[in-house]
Amino acid sequence: MSAAGNHGDAGDGREARLPSVPWPRQRRVVGLVDTDSFAKWGAHLLSVAPPHWSLELLTVATPRSASPAQLRAAFRDVDARLGPIDLAPPEPLSVDEVVARLLAEPPDAVLVSCIGPVAELLVEQVIRTIAHRPVLVSGLPGISFPAKWKGVFLRARADLFVLHSHREVREYTAMSAAGGVEPSFALATLPFARPSSTARTDVVRDSVVFAAQPSVPEEEHERRRVVGWLVATARAHPEWRVVVKTRAAAGEHQTHREAFPYADLVPGDAPPNLVVQAGPMSAHLDRAVALVTISSTAVLEAAARGVPALTLTDFGTSRALINEVFVDSGLEGNADDLLHGRFGRVRPEWMTDNYFHAPQDDDWAARTEALMALRDAGALVDRPAARRSRGGVLRRAWERRNALGDHDRTVLGLVAASIGTPIRAVKRLRRRVLRALRHPPEPVGTAARSVSVQRLRDRDEELVAGRDAR
Repeated sequence: MSAAGNHGDAGDGREARLPSVPWPRQRRVVGLVDTDSFAKWGAHLLSVAPPHWSLELLTVATPRSASPAQLRAAFRDVDARLGPIDLAPPEPLSVDEVVARLLAEPPDAVLVSCIGPVAELLVEQVIRTIAHRPVLVSGLPGISFPAKWKGVFLRARADLFVLHSHREVREYTAMSAAGGVEPSFALATLPFARPSSTARTDVVRDSVVFAAQPSVPEEEHERRRVVGWLVATARAHPEWRVVVKTRAAAGEHQTHREAFPYADLVPGDAPPNLVVQAGPMSAHLDRAVALVTISSTAVLEAAARGVPALTLTDFGTSRALINEVFVDSGLEGNADDLLHGRFGRVRPEWMTDNYFHAPQDDDWAARTEALMALRDAGALVDRPAARRSRGGVLRRAWERRNALGDHDRTVLGLVAASIGTPIRAVKRLRRRVLRALRHPPEPVGTAARSVSVQRLRDRDEELVAGRDAR
């Protein structure tokens, strides 16, 4: 079955009315990005857009915006239509500046590739501000399985929500229906899961690359164990460079907060062939003999290049570790496999349902094109928000302040924060107390690590940028 057969039309029949539009008609599409991972995903998704789309990319100024160095790494090998953004990344613009530019010259479509609260704010601002508004496309970077309610909740008003596997589309469709919202899901091959046309063949492959993640695993003692395994591997294999590939240098922000950076945990007596480096993952994979991680999307990037990989399961398999998707992939292993150089290849039977579907299954561009035709005809329908109460001007000011932090310099935002912050703290404390009374603690790795849609709906007014980025 093609991806279109899995998408679940909206209850009002909206999807069935999408017109068939002859290509090509010149279109202008603008991408909005903020953090490191969203910048990489947004730019590379646009890079595979149809050739008749004229592309532009803007960086949004938020508390988590990527640094120029992170943007240069994220924009490596992007399409020439985006300009030399890998050499000179666009300077961050405030949300108001971004919306003003879109208002002055509305594009046909906007890809909102930002963390959840910022994405929600931008989508809402565009819908409220621009009369003949562009089509709004959003989505999540990397692996998004199991389905994440926050990701849907914060992007419910987008016209199209991009996912990257048949499995994800099924899971998100079912979860959204259970939560009472009906986003329109589309399928795109994850940009990093495409075979690279720029992989270098003139370099020596001598590196085992560990793809670090800021919040997986979360605890310091677990991260120290990982470092210990890498140190032992470097000592056992002096012929390898063991690279701890980080997502950010000291002081740089990431999509997810990192309490215990790996660079700070490497012992002083580590062997010289253990190195900590940032930079583009593609450059590291050019030298890689293998890729090791717990659950990073870099595994898919490696698999697309034919680089052997290993997903460590020493901490278990759970939603919190974002590694459930790799069950039966052929890549699972443990620290002993790492030490002895036992790396895997992706099983063909796993691939079709998980990120390596047939190219003809991708429908995100065609469906965006059809939505742009609806816009031309004045028939683009606004999707309802998932929030049960928008709460008027003060509520919107509170949401803006949550999304932008100190980048929101409005007086109303300060007023909303002064009122809302203590109220939120009291609500959170009350919920924790009630939860402790009703539900005794469960062992780590069981249901304690998963949160039902209903519980998330109960706290949907409390989502904030610092804790709920996706």
